[in-house]
Amino acid sequence: MRHLIDPLDLNESEMQDLLELASRIREDPAAYQEVAAHKKLATLFYEPSTRTRLSFEAAMLNLGGHVLGFPSDNVSSASKGESVADTIRVVSCYADIAAMRHPKEGAPLRASQYSRIPVINAGDGGHQHPTQTFTDLLTILTRHGRLDNLTIGLCGDLKFGRTVHSLIKTMARRKNIKFILISPDELRVPDYIIKDVLVANNIPFEETASLEDAMPQLDILYMTRVQKERFFNEEDYVRLKNSYILTKEKMEAARPDMAVLHPLPRVNEIALDVDDDPRAAYFEQAQNGVYVRMALIMMLLGLTDPKTGKEVSLC
Repeated sequence: MRHLIDPLDLNESEMQDLLELASRIREDPAAYQEVAAHKKLATLFYEPSTRTRLSFEAAMLNLGGHVLGFPSDNVSSASKGESVADTIRVVSCYADIAAMRHPKEGAPLRASQYSRIPVINAGDGGHQHPTQTFTDLLTILTRHGRLDNLTIGLCGDLKFGRTVHSLIKTMARRKNIKFILISPDELRVPDYIIKDVLVANNIPFEETASLEDAMPQLDILYMTRVQKERFFNEEDYVRLKNSYILTKEKMEAARPDMAVLHPLPRVNEIALDVDDDPRAAYFEQAQNGVYVRMALIMMLLGLTDPKTGKEVSLC
């Protein structure tokens, strides 16, 4: 049995298999509508979520399976003091696979140590968000046809942004990748990511406070919101929340084939008039999240791909 806690839990070959399966699903989702019949997914969400929780649920329903779970800790036994370990022990009696989001870093890892079913990390604090990363990869691959030879700009909250941390770790395994890290000093990428991932792997990167200066260089612009829920005081959030706003005017400096990604939700960091730009890929990205999660559920459960007639597995 395998779990998915960190995006690097998948090796390069497994990552390729996952993206190829997700691409097949993307081309013909109707062909996969019965592959998880009678299987049950538990969504254990200890903090609010729209896209991630609903996309996991949509993924399982699209596969012909069933969903059970809770959308926040105050409607679960966590509000009574039940531990993550005990919760997953019980849920293992009811479901075949679980997706967990938790505000505490390491909670899904702890759950996996006590679980009798596969556990997927659906985001833990400011740490990791592996299924969002796989969604990002599928979107980049769809837009550019490659995952190598790219200059990627990451803009906004790079300190608390778990999607940013996961994407850097994963793309650091690719060839000829350069990162441009765009943030105010207070929200720069944590030192451990710089040291243990970028420097350790000789990945070229630049840190800048100017989105405008970076725009002409980018193949991918990954926008993020400043996350109010990660701040300890309101004053710091208010001071930093409008640090970067992508507008139609700023897009004029970008390459014709640059793709704008965003893990969503958007607050005001991307102006509404950017939505009509063909380079805006964030709603396509949200749709790709369903296909990626369908593929991952299939692989963790060892189900059969109706397109190939073969079992897909990480086991």
